[in-house]
Amino acid sequence: MKAAQRSKLFAWLVGLFVVQFLVHGLYVADKWSKSYASAYRHGMLTEQLDPSQIMLELFGFREFLARILWVRADDFFDEGNYDAVLPIVRLCTILDPKNLDVYSTGMWHIAYNFTDDDQRSDRRYIAPALALGKEGSKQNPETYECFFETGWIWYNKVDDDYDKSVYWFNQAVQRDDILPARRNLLTRAYLRNNQVPEALDYYYTLLDYANKDFEKNNTDYVAMTQRETIEGNLDNLITRMVQRGWVAQRTGTYGQGDYDTKPPFDVGFSARISVEDPKVLRFQGTWNVLPVGTRIRVVVRDEDIVSPDGRRIDGPAKMDWDYANSVNLDPPKEVTYMQDECYVKNRHFDKRDDLSKDPTMYPFSRRNKRFAVEFYYNPRSSPDSMQDKFGFNGEGFTDKNFLSTDARPGQRVVFWRTYLTYDQIWRTGEWEHKTPIISTPNFESSNISADTNRIITLSPSIRGK
Repeated sequence: MKAAQRSKLFAWLVGLFVVQFLVHGLYVADKWSKSYASAYRHGMLTEQLDPSQIMLELFGFREFLARILWVRADDFFDEGNYDAVLPIVRLCTILDPKNLDVYSTGMWHIAYNFTDDDQRSDRRYIAPALALGKEGSKQNPETYECFFETGWIWYNKVDDDYDKSVYWFNQAVQRDDILPARRNLLTRAYLRNNQVPEALDYYYTLLDYANKDFEKNNTDYVAMTQRETIEGNLDNLITRMVQRGWVAQRTGTYGQGDYDTKPPFDVGFSARISVEDPKVLRFQGTWNVLPVGTRIRVVVRDEDIVSPDGRRIDGPAKMDWDYANSVNLDPPKEVTYMQDECYVKNRHFDKRDDLSKDPTMYPFSRRNKRFAVEFYYNPRSSPDSMQDKFGFNGEGFTDKNFLSTDARPGQRVVFWRTYLTYDQIWRTGEWEHKTPIISTPNFESSNISADTNRIITLSPSIRGK
């Protein structure tokens, strides 16, 4: 290329650079300052930007780089290399905190994708997922997505601390861009939190939304279906409020009527824990409820779980999932926390969990002298068909041995806790050739059917006549 041509090309490049700089300086900089700068200056990402970083911001290199990295993350997802996705998620949210896809996908990935050999998710990642949701909501307060995704983890994954799902779903429905179908989950969260009047009121609010959508286009099948579904749910709730005695309890006439929740049904819980091999636990027990489908939560965890700031963060069959004030995608590696569901069939359960296959997820560290084993059942998260007998808050069920109102204040649940030592879990010392077995006082092995695969052809209701 001749010198004159090179000089001309160089002049053109300089000119284009100047024009681009003016456009960014006069237009993009102001837009970035309003939409993005506050996320960096007032969030948890950085306090100040040096001149070189400001120049990169003006030219949009942060967002551009974040999108390139996110495309690379798709490759890791396809390969099943989930560990490699974590740093990309964090880097992308720092580079571009307005990218909702990174936040929502990242939360789902962290909370659900890290699983053991039996497809149980690593519960230690729930707190980081929730922390990421809180950050995403703070950086994107104008849209519902991060609020909804955070509420969904509380509702579906934690399935506890029901007031948290109510809070986050409430925040989501206040955003105008929320999808109509996603509004509906707030009513379910209200019911799990025993806020029956609020659920009823919100069903009427949903019905108003549905009627307005239907009036805009009465030939729209989706709008018609949405309205009919809400009407059906509203009618069912009103019926259940009466049949379960909820209305009578508040009018002082519960003792005078015959309601589906009377008399309280004794579920007859019992349990036995056997350590069949090192880190291989078998859970057996009874549940005097004939219809299949009950799932009793079992938790195996360190007796003492300590947060990074030194606080004890565990509770009865749960943890303080909301302890993280900032995003740390590397949870404590020495913590053991396993949660599973014991499925009841033929009035008993028999579940064998081999935790030896996942030593990084279940380290059972020597620093812990004991490990807690907890069984837990809360009727608030049971199916509607079961609640028709048990009631909204468990007023229609009881257990003469293990009914607890302390494990969850203000709630009626079944709860039992025992402990296994380090030597028992690992089958060392005196337990090397002796199987550790711990049972509730009322456990009788004769109540556990040997034929665990027998098919039930009739599942009568546990309701009244």
